[in-house]
Amino acid sequence: MLKLLFADIKMMLRNRQALFWMLMFPLMFTFIFGFFFGKNTTAGTIAVINQSQTELAQKVETSIKDSGLFVISDEKNVETAKSLIKKNKLSNVVVIPESFGIFAPDSAKKIVVYFDPGNSQANATLTGFIDQILTGINFSVQKATPIYTVSQENVGSSNALSYFDFVLAGILGLALMNSSIMGIAIGMTKYRQDQILKRITTTPVKTWWFIFGEVASRLMLNIVQISIILIIGKYVFDAHIYGNLFIIYIMAMLGAILFQLIGFSIASFAKTTEAAEGMATAITIPMMFLGGVFFPIDSLPKWLYSAVQFLPLAPLLRIMRSVILEGNSPFVNPINITLLLSWIVICALISIFRFRLTEE
Repeated sequence: MLKLLFADIKMMLRNRQALFWMLMFPLMFTFIFGFFFGKNTTAGTIAVINQSQTELAQKVETSIKDSGLFVISDEKNVETAKSLIKKNKLSNVVVIPESFGIFAPDSAKKIVVYFDPGNSQANATLTGFIDQILTGINFSVQKATPIYTVSQENVGSSNALSYFDFVLAGILGLALMNSSIMGIAIGMTKYRQDQILKRITTTPVKTWWFIFGEVASRLMLNIVQISIILIIGKYVFDAHIYGNLFIIYIMAMLGAILFQLIGFSIASFAKTTEAAEGMATAITIPMMFLGGVFFPIDSLPKWLYSAVQFLPLAPLLRIMRSVILEGNSPFVNPINITLLLSWIVICALISIFRFRLTEE
């Protein structure tokens, strides 16, 4: 068994190109989402042109600059700043008119925000923030207090979390799914076409021994994948990881085993590498978007959610996020762990009874 394990490791390491992309694919997602949603992310670069010297105008300008939501440009000319928006060098320009803050009937009462319609998210963030500032100022000037307000009560995790924290757990599942399903399905089919598997039939090696050795060798690669993603997420983009690392790795390994068994199941039916690649893609792409990698699946239409919540990736990500983001036990929601283990048993049975080392 150990000889088979070491042989699988050597064969895997010799395919350096596949090994490179197996590690690079999830890292690309980690860096892309990290740069957009990780630490020190802003809603865009803006110019604040304050033409008024009043205390009120200074208060608005200071509030915008100190919010940390935006990168502030030093541009002071309105027309130049507007041209920079067209060149995509600025997302917005805030102009505080000269008479703003002067309590006179003919004084300016509006702050002007110039924007590009193509950058609606930055504009919505900025105008919403300024509107919040001015609402407070209006109440203060009128010496009034709001009658109707909203209060928030957190009934979930009290931990500080960001969208990147949510996505990081999804990227972990995505990395395990893609490398395991694609690697096993395409790799095993190619081995069969090249008659490599047929040669194993001349040895005392049983089919389930071969499956076990292949899964165990790839689990080592999965550990490297998980470690790199967690290290980059934590120390490069300040991701929050509240759960026990040992439990995180155990749950990730269960997910890796599941996806490798799915790969073996595909290889059981695929006759060529092209067929295996097509079948693997048809399984991984829908799960990537419907399994909850990039957004919560409970935001999907009810009829669709009722189906996709049972996809193999969905319970794994629910467990991973519960452990990583809230520090919960994997058994806090028994349905998730039950679904995960059920999928492992189903795919293991298919692999053991259907997978053959030869096509005969």
